[in-house]
Order: sequence, then C-alpha cells, then structure tokens
Amino acid sequence: MNFDYSPKVKALQSRLLAFMQEHIYPNELAFYKEVETNRAQGNAWLPTKIVERLKTQAQAAGLWNLFLPFSERVPQGLSNLEYAPLCEIMGRVAWAPEVFNCSAPDTGNMETLERYAAEDLKQQWLDPLLRGEIRSAFAMTEPAVASSDATNIQSRIECDGNHYVINGHKWWISGAGDPRCQVYIFMGKTNPEAAPHEQQSMIVIPANTPGITVIRPLPVFGFDDAPHGHCEILFKNVRVPVENILLGEGRGFEIAQGRLGPGRIHHCMRLIGVAERALELMCLRLNERVAFGKPLSSQSVWHERIAQARCRIDQARLLTLKAAYMMDTVGNKSAKTEIAMIKVIAPQLACDVLDLAIQAHGGGGVSNDFPLALLYAHSRTLRLADGPDEVHRQAIAKLELARHMKLPTDAIQMPITRGS
Repeated sequence: MNFDYSPKVKALQSRLLAFMQEHIYPNELAFYKEVETNRAQGNAWLPTKIVERLKTQAQAAGLWNLFLPFSERVPQGLSNLEYAPLCEIMGRVAWAPEVFNCSAPDTGNMETLERYAAEDLKQQWLDPLLRGEIRSAFAMTEPAVASSDATNIQSRIECDGNHYVINGHKWWISGAGDPRCQVYIFMGKTNPEAAPHEQQSMIVIPANTPGITVIRPLPVFGFDDAPHGHCEILFKNVRVPVENILLGEGRGFEIAQGRLGPGRIHHCMRLIGVAERALELMCLRLNERVAFGKPLSSQSVWHERIAQARCRIDQARLLTLKAAYMMDTVGNKSAKTEIAMIKVIAPQLACDVLDLAIQAHGGGGVSNDFPLALLYAHSRTLRLADGPDEVHRQAIAKLELARHMKLPTDAIQMPITRGS
C-alpha cells in the first residue's frame, strides 16, 4: 500500500492550507461573533455572511465538492485516499468544511443521491446541493428506540396509491435547524413483516411538505450549533410521490451501508485534523506559560503527554489512509473492518488530545476564548453518531473471531475453478 500523496493532491493541499491561513483562521472567532449577533437580534440560525462570502472564494479557487468521487457532475472529484489529507485540513476549524461544500450531512446525502436516486430527483435536489444553494438533513435516529440497531427503527413509510405516507418521530437530525435545509432523506419501515434487513426503505422528502414539525434544536454540552443544528422532528401523515423512494422498497440497509461508509471515514479524517489542531494549540500554550519559575513545556509530565499524542495521531492517520485505500480498491464492504476500527479510534483520539489541550489552557480551555471546548463537544458526539463505539467494537470482534473459526473437516470444500 502506497499512501504517498500524488502531485495533484499535494497541489490541492498547498492551495487549501493557503486558503485556511488567509481566510479561515483569521475569521474563526468572527464567525461565532456573527452568530451571537444574529442570536441577539432574534435569529441565531441565519446563514452567516462570512461563510457565504468565503464559499464564493473557495469555488473560485477550485476548492469545491472535493469529497465526491469522480462523476459526470463532479469531474474534479477525488478518491477517498486523495480526499483524506484535504478533509483533515478542513476539520481543523469546526465550520470550515461548509465553505468548501464538504460538510455533513450534505456530503453523505449528495453521495446517496448520486448513487441511488433517479435522474429527476438528482436534478431537483442533487444539483442545487452541489452548487451550495441549499442544505439537507438525514432522518434516521429515533428517541423511542435504540437506533444503534437500525432494525429497531419504527417510523413508517406506507404506500397509498401514487404516494407514500410517512409517520415517525426523529431526533439528532443534523442540519435540520438551518433555514436553507430544503430536503430530508428519511429512513423508515415499508414492510414490518419482511426479514429484519429488508423492512427499511429510504425516501426523499421536501422540507416544506405539510406534516413536518421541527420540535426543537438539541444542544450538545450547552452548544446549540446554530446555524447548523441538530433537531427533534415529528413527521405526521407526510405525503410524497412514490417516485421519491430510493432504489425501491426494502433497500434501506443497502443504501445505509453505501452512505455511512464514506460518512464515517470523512468524520475520522476531520477528527484527525481536530487532534492535530489541539496538539498544536497545546504546545503553543505550554511554550508561552510559566508556572513555578519555568515554562510549562519544561515539565516532564507534558513531555509524556505530547509524545503519546503525536504517536496516536500518526497511528490513527495511517489506519484511516489504509481504510480509504481499501474503500477505493476493494470497496466499502471489504473495508468494513478498517472503517469500524477508525470509527472507534479517531473520536476517542480527538477527545483525549482535546482534553489534554484543555488542561494545558487551564480555565481558558473550557471557555469560548479558544476553540477547544466546542471542538470537544463536536468530537464527543461522534463517539455516538454513525454507530456508537460499542457497536463498532462488536463488529470488529465478530469479524476477527470469524477469521479464526475452525470448520469441521466435512465442511471444507475445494474451491471452484474455471472449467470445473
């Protein structure tokens, strides 16, 4: 496996790093000040002028829609391995991915529409998403059941003539608080009597369809994440045309696996960027602060912590690159062990390094004067999003046990070859 970045990727890295230095970092605090100004004026959910302005500049710089693999609609698209180092750079600032039209859940929804939607749905929803004109949300998790086991999902999608009728109660629906959110991809049961993994389907629902009620935004450790947001939503007798179903009834799990593989690796790429940023801020702080007559950076306890952080970040990056390489070369299904491993490792890594950085900053670390507290809140949620740690560990263990399972002698068959 060769993880060396191609000249094309190195050029994009250079341009992206320059864009971050010139436009993102100088506006990092200004973004949150603008959100707070909007909040004081009665609406924290308004899109910020800063991000909208920077989107235009990112498009002009050719740093747009880099997450989506090559397609007719996105000829500049990259492979997972090519995108990995770029996604890491974007992840260093919580709101930066949106500037490049590379933020969740839009990335996953765009990939879902690109892979599984009919052409009419692509023209209606994918094209404006690719242009950055609208936002989207993915409605899967439910408050009444353990949604880490998606077979538990109880929302219904029932056929009624030329329409499907949708009823369900969803929460932690990322992006639903954004006023530009114009479309949902919704997962629910079309046939409760089918086999467990054939009961669920996915359907496209315009956000202005009657029967949809956004109940409330859900704060994380006190952050409401405006203007993006995670919301609790009620769908009551929502009617959409039968053409809005993706692939057909009973294909929801198949779509989910295609969607969540890239989504998980994108989260992990960004989290490595978060960990790098936390380590950088920690070292800067330790070098500039003096306690008990000498810099904090001279204290041996911090040497141990810095060294461990450096080792773990590089280990996580290599495993993430391996997963990306396998997704590109053998497919998401064959890379499922590596995807599960990085989904366990990267969020825990980010949380641990952020915790050390917060400690190094003292009281400032838990304030909003530094980005650490917000980055921690985001990173901690990702130990739950797209499957909690326990589910991924269980999957890894089952796959490992299967590798070492001894079959009875009479169960071993010779491989079938051509001509046999």
